[in-house]
Amino acid sequence: MDFFECACYYRNMRRIYMDNASTSFPKAPDVARAMSDFVLYNGCNINRGDYQQAYEAADMVFDTRRRLSALFNFPKSENVIFTANVTTALNVLIKSMFVPSDHVLVSSMEHNAVMRPLVQMTRRGVQFSRIPCTEQGELKLDAIEGMIAPNTKAIVMTHASNVCGTIMPIAQVGEIAHKHELFLVVDSAQTAGILPIDMAAMHIDALCFTGHKGLRGPQGTGGFVISDSLAERLEPLVAGGTGSMSDSEETPWLLPDKFEAGTLNLPGIAGLHTALDAICFENQGALTLRFLEALRMLPQVSLKGIDGTTGRLAVFGLDFLRQDNAQVATLLAERYGIMTRVGLHCAPAAHKTLGTFPRGLVRFSFGHSTTMDDVEYAISALREIVKGD
Repeated sequence: MDFFECACYYRNMRRIYMDNASTSFPKAPDVARAMSDFVLYNGCNINRGDYQQAYEAADMVFDTRRRLSALFNFPKSENVIFTANVTTALNVLIKSMFVPSDHVLVSSMEHNAVMRPLVQMTRRGVQFSRIPCTEQGELKLDAIEGMIAPNTKAIVMTHASNVCGTIMPIAQVGEIAHKHELFLVVDSAQTAGILPIDMAAMHIDALCFTGHKGLRGPQGTGGFVISDSLAERLEPLVAGGTGSMSDSEETPWLLPDKFEAGTLNLPGIAGLHTALDAICFENQGALTLRFLEALRMLPQVSLKGIDGTTGRLAVFGLDFLRQDNAQVATLLAERYGIMTRVGLHCAPAAHKTLGTFPRGLVRFSFGHSTTMDDVEYAISALREIVKGD
């Protein structure tokens, strides 16, 4: 089926979106309109044109930086750097921060957005160690200080697992990093816009974020917020035109220009700017509690992660003990219109920690638009599926 045929097909069945850990849907109100308006009525670049529309575009980008810096309690909006996504942000930092003989600590629950660039850097002599986690994905905090070596430079860590929703104790990790004069880089792909993040209180030196998940903006947006002390040490991974200091072939030293060579995704940033109007740290505890209660009554289904509402996001990794997980995900989509994600979720390290490698899991992830009725419908579908195994 082509896109139109698929749309017609899904109109005729109930559609329950439970894949928000992949990307949020629906997006925040007026995101599409803001992007369309920018393309239709502005369409300019920033830092290039000396005319009103260019100034208006620059004001919009400036205000987006200001809102993000306020959201993460960081004092300087110019230290908000836009990239294509959180993966690009992590690559920029990891490949700029570390040199041969540097040692890095990561958790054993990391996404490949952290692990793949780090593994690439081992070919240049960078070393890393994995801080162990429990089979529920909980960080073994007491293990960290014993793993710090004389050449340890930083801790790079996810704020919450994209596989099972377990939240990492970033504030406590930040205290350890601060005590030992290590940089702390945090991957907030699953938490920005979902959980409050205070960079100052948590001693975070660089926070990598995506615009299209908890912030409910469009795909193709993201970036990092970086401290002056870390930014000064980094050589930009990408260099080119910035619209500033155009008399020199050297990369500008000022932020954000130092890390923003080339043309930004301005329609995407316009959408993100509008999405930030709708930020609401909505408590999904009631939905999580109901879903967990129902799962406990299904012995054929094994929940991976924390079996409780504390210390987790509304992200649930399920292992169907008597059925093939991929077949279950297909049944959920085709028979019930419930959209989930099955497999290894770009996080083999996390699955090895949870004991679900290589078979993977079926992941349900709730969002801002998930209702109790949606949860009850999903529970009913799961009961029917396991009953018919």
